[in-house]
Amino acid sequence: MIYQTAADWREAPNKHVLLFGMSGLGKTYVSNLLRAQGDWFHYSVDYRIGTRYMGEYIADNAKAEAMKVPFLRDLLMSDSIYIGSNITFDNLSPVSSYLGKPGNPDLGGLPIDEYRRRQDQFRRAEIDALMDTSYFIRRSAALYGYPHFICDTGGSICEWVDPLDANDPIMSALAAHCLIIWIEGNDAHIDELCRRFDRAPKPMAYQPEFLDAAWEGYLDETGLSDHEVDPDDFIRWTYRMALDHRQPRYRAMAERWGITLQAEEVYAVKSAEDFDDLIARTLEARG
Repeated sequence: MIYQTAADWREAPNKHVLLFGMSGLGKTYVSNLLRAQGDWFHYSVDYRIGTRYMGEYIADNAKAEAMKVPFLRDLLMSDSIYIGSNITFDNLSPVSSYLGKPGNPDLGGLPIDEYRRRQDQFRRAEIDALMDTSYFIRRSAALYGYPHFICDTGGSICEWVDPLDANDPIMSALAAHCLIIWIEGNDAHIDELCRRFDRAPKPMAYQPEFLDAAWEGYLDETGLSDHEVDPDDFIRWTYRMALDHRQPRYRAMAERWGITLQAEEVYAVKSAEDFDDLIARTLEARG
């Protein structure tokens, strides 16, 4: 780790951290809080994915839908209108909408082969965005003069790394520049995440092997064909399994490359000073 002790952390003139864990446990909360203090640059991996690596896919998909409407088609073909996505730090829905859900097209689902294709696009985009972290550390200091840097990752980072490989290229590159921090939720947090997801199921990215097993398992259990699957029902059915799949991967990443914070500790942070103190206490307890 780039900060081995509490003293290393407190004395560092430039603090660089990377947060990972399930969505909804405080990554973006603390990132926004630190950014608002004025000394921290907030690098959102999901925002980078949507603007740099998948922006064209998202816009082209919207244009393809518009081309099905004769009135809009004529306007597009004559360059009379422009279609683009309005992605912001607070609105990343164009990415998840493009990622989609597999199943019955009449219910808003995608054919499973197209869904797998978009999953692979997202995998490559997320890896590229993660590997851009060191570039943004340099850019935020050189261009804007920020002394500190926080990388806010998506929940699917654990799908693309091998947490048991000490030489994993993604984690090795990230740990060389940032203190790696897992925000861990307890059973009550996980139950609440499941309740939230059940109310409003959102697209997720899955490791290909996990997706294949989940898809086949769902079809076997329900007796449905690919085109009969209710997309929301499938991703609800898969969500708890996805959490159970990710938890040991997150834990192994934190044990090998970083530290662990509890979600309630993160939500108790109200200032940059609180965050500094929390990291220092955690490093000190780690020994």
